[in-house]
Amino acid sequence: MLVDKEFGLNDIVLMKKPHPCGENRWKIIRMGMDIRIKCLGCDHSVMLPRREFTKKMKKVLEKAPN
Repeated sequence: MLVDKEFGLNDIVLMKKPHPCGENRWKIIRMGMDIRIKCLGCDHSVMLPRREFTKKMKKVLEKAPN
């Protein structure tokens, strides 16, 4: 199973595990060595190393409009 790992700033992504608030859709709000994502349920933001993020991400739900 090949999963699309192409993601960019402001994309909405689906993570493998849901956030404690129950939502598992996140918006990418910062990219670099680390990636900061914001929960779309409660607006909590988390910063993850890029490698850990790509491992925990399931798929891109919505691409950001360019």
